[in-house]
Amino acid sequence: MIRAVRCDQESFRQVLFEEGFNVVLAQRTEESTEEDSRNKLGKTSLIEIIHFCLGSTIKSTDTLSAEELQDWTFILDLTLKGKEYSVHRNTFNRSNIIIEGDFSDWPIKPEYSSEEDSYIMGVRNWTSLLGYLMFDLPIQTSIKYNPTFRSLVSYFIRRGKGAFLSPFTTHEKQKEWDSQVNNTYLLGLNWGYAAEFQIIKDKGKTLKDLKKAADQELLTGFFGTLGELDAERIRLEEEVKKSEEQLRSFKAHPQYYDIEKEANRLTEEIHEVTNNYTLNQHILLKYEESITEERDVSVDKVKQIYDEVGLVFSSNITKRLDEIMNFHKKVVENRKNYLQSEIDRISREIEEQKSQIKLLSDKRSELLNILRTHGALEEHSKLQERITDLKQQLEEIKNRIDNLRKFEEGKSILKIAKEELLQRARRDFEERKTQRERAIRFFNSNSERLYAEPGILSIDIAEKGYRFNVDIKGKKSEGIGYMKIFCYDLMLIQLRAMYQDMPGFLIHDSTILNGVDERQIAKAMELASEESKKRKFQYICTINSDLVPYEDFSEKFRSEFNNFVRIEFTDEAEDGGLFGIRF
Repeated sequence: MIRAVRCDQESFRQVLFEEGFNVVLAQRTEESTEEDSRNKLGKTSLIEIIHFCLGSTIKSTDTLSAEELQDWTFILDLTLKGKEYSVHRNTFNRSNIIIEGDFSDWPIKPEYSSEEDSYIMGVRNWTSLLGYLMFDLPIQTSIKYNPTFRSLVSYFIRRGKGAFLSPFTTHEKQKEWDSQVNNTYLLGLNWGYAAEFQIIKDKGKTLKDLKKAADQELLTGFFGTLGELDAERIRLEEEVKKSEEQLRSFKAHPQYYDIEKEANRLTEEIHEVTNNYTLNQHILLKYEESITEERDVSVDKVKQIYDEVGLVFSSNITKRLDEIMNFHKKVVENRKNYLQSEIDRISREIEEQKSQIKLLSDKRSELLNILRTHGALEEHSKLQERITDLKQQLEEIKNRIDNLRKFEEGKSILKIAKEELLQRARRDFEERKTQRERAIRFFNSNSERLYAEPGILSIDIAEKGYRFNVDIKGKKSEGIGYMKIFCYDLMLIQLRAMYQDMPGFLIHDSTILNGVDERQIAKAMELASEESKKRKFQYICTINSDLVPYEDFSEKFRSEFNNFVRIEFTDEAEDGGLFGIRF
């Protein structure tokens, strides 16, 4: 139960609440102009402050994020399991909560801060603790989809227009699983099955997304067909087999690269000697041709030429020619001797080169034979690495084959799992017939009180999990929609009033009265008053003064109504709103 909402700022107007029916009233004065707005007086901000002290975050659009409210500390006085506590939270330092009260039996305890001279707790621990104290939730859970304090309490303090779209949701973007889990918990059903339904939905969506990606050829390299993958598996198995056989017969030589260098050097040397050998053979052939063609010219041949042309040699010329011929003869003889010596020398070099070529070739042949029959240690390592890589590829292919088979079998497996879950959930659903019927009776009674005939709260289990619906026959209007939410919320607090760990309050903003007939507003307020008194919980509503249906109240309730008004906000003065200031 909420006892009070306070602040550390003097301008703030403290609001005190009591058990039972409580009204926060926004009053219009005669002097008010059309520009004055009761919506800015603080009705909605009061709900925002309560949420803030119960661990909510502040959005940029929230009133509490306004610059004028920076470093304001709001205080919520509340009763939890029979003990009174005060909770302080600052708009600037939002990460911590200051707590006053007896927390000796709490599973999570605040820590003393000498700097603040207070006991402080982080917001996350605070919301976990509130879940334990108000809804008997475990402090920690490993379940993925589970009810949380912030989700559950939002059904008892609806905030914003998005909270009034459906009885089963508290904001526009609420996930289906979140709605199912929280409503099944609050209705006394097995919320664990709602979580399991969502897990199966996740698996089904994963399969659907993978199938869609595969159909669009986005995962061709990942999936393929079983036939393609099996063919790749066989190819890799053969490569692994061949490579392992090659590795078994592999002989590594520690000086492999030195031998390879020496063989390359010998090859170069053989090429050089062979080139010289070829050149010498060519020179030898020329020399042998030259020595064979060498001829002497006799003096008689010269004389004959002269006689033929009618010339006569003198004795002096004849003598001179003899001397020349003797010299030429000597030169020819010397040249022949030189050529013969060169022929002999080159012939010897050729024989030596032939021997050298043979020797070098034999040596190189030995080295090449070693290279043919052995490998380098590095090549041995590379071959081992290749085998490892091939085996890894083979394992990946086998995994892909296994995954593809599971993928193709996945829908059948999920279908079986979903059917088994559906059967278990339905058995449990029947076993909780008492809880279900209690909720239906409360809702029927609440709606009948407003519209003279009972509405319908239907709760069922289908393939997608729990299914909820409410209806009031023959009533179609925006106001009826809000009254469905009212009847449902009232039913929830009626159920929770049976537990010690109930939140102890139900708060409705004036939004829930928009478009509602005055007679139904009157009946709803009287019903909330009666039930909160009877079942000892707290009902708080905010309302504009011109919406209060005084004429439709029963005489007794009309006379008592002003006793339920805990605070009035007015636009008559600057300090007439909740914060005591205008901004």
